[in-house]
Amino acid sequence: MKILLGVGGSELSYQALTETLDRVAETGDELTVAVFDNEDNDADLEAVQQRIQERIDESGLEPPIRRVEGTSPGSELVNIAESEGFDRIVLGGGGRSPLGKIQLGPIVEFVLLNAQTPVTLIR
Repeated sequence: MKILLGVGGSELSYQALTETLDRVAETGDELTVAVFDNEDNDADLEAVQQRIQERIDESGLEPPIRRVEGTSPGSELVNIAESEGFDRIVLGGGGRSPLGKIQLGPIVEFVLLNAQTPVTLIR
């Protein structure tokens, strides 16, 4: 399976990175990590990429890391997945509101509503 993992620097996206790396180590799936700038998060893109690389190094895997450019990371993730034949998009996100309802950020929501590729949301 060819997996595109989007990481925007939130703690949930790092959790998705860890869980996806663990799965790929077991299954041998082909993973690409896409780093994007998330306006909802104050993390510096260089710091995000460095943290991703550290976790990848710990895993012993060597997936490619690519930056998602442009003003709409959600749209770019969908375009990459569809144009490059990915089988699945994986994203971390989906906090809970005080009433227990799931709350999605704009990037996750866009991908979930617009991707023709199956999407896995890790929360």
